[in-house]
Amino acid sequence: MDTIEIRNLTKDYGNGKGIFDVSFTVKKGEVFGFLGPNGAGKTTTIRHLMGFIKSRSGECMINGLDCFMEREKIQKILGYIPGEISFFDDMTGTEFLSFAARYRGMTDTEKQKDLLERFELDTKGRIRKMSKGMKQKLGIVTAFMHDPDILLLDEPTSGLDPLMQNRFIELVAQEKAKGKTILLSSHIFEEVERTCDRIGIIKNGKIMTVDSVETLRKRHMRTYTVTLDSSEKAKKFAKDFSGIAEGVKVTLSSMQSLEDIFLDYYGGDGNDK
Repeated sequence: MDTIEIRNLTKDYGNGKGIFDVSFTVKKGEVFGFLGPNGAGKTTTIRHLMGFIKSRSGECMINGLDCFMEREKIQKILGYIPGEISFFDDMTGTEFLSFAARYRGMTDTEKQKDLLERFELDTKGRIRKMSKGMKQKLGIVTAFMHDPDILLLDEPTSGLDPLMQNRFIELVAQEKAKGKTILLSSHIFEEVERTCDRIGIIKNGKIMTVDSVETLRKRHMRTYTVTLDSSEKAKKFAKDFSGIAEGVKVTLSSMQSLEDIFLDYYGGDGNDK
């Protein structure tokens, strides 16, 4: 069953900016990685799912509900981390979490307490005085604390140190084990590799591929041929490096990392901010 459905979604801002004929689905209980540099269309796609903007054509649905027409219903069942988090800066972190809990109608704060401990976040201070990393942690706690079944996460670990990034990866793995559906936009390849079932790569507003990490690696496998002085040396070399020897030649295969695969799709263009 598909929890998230995006069909031929288009939003043209002009000058080649926007998203064009974007289609993919996210199954119930799946973690879907959404990769692309700044300006590629990830955030625009996620904002459509949140019902913040209306597409020029195409459709996007969550649990069979139209994301724009029925956005109020959808937003009640989501956890969301925006790419650029904005808070009420005059509030303390504690006041903001209390505000968010009242908005969500929360009565159980056990998950909130667990998340605060996990990310070692002190919420007593005013938000305007918090570092980028502290604000990001506050965003994570806010998105997860009401135990939503669906999470839309746009660069969720931006500004976090490696220890906290790892704790976030562990959190996503735990939520996935509970059957949560997660769309994760990220620049951190290890984060995506360790958490995602499938990956969509977007370039210049268009989907380049959607597949599992394993399938992508097989498709982008590199093969090398090495010629040795003798068949005996070739056999030994093949044994040492898991190759296939044929006479004096040895064929070696190497699976690429997710980062290498991503760069293959972008052809060395760099990002397209």
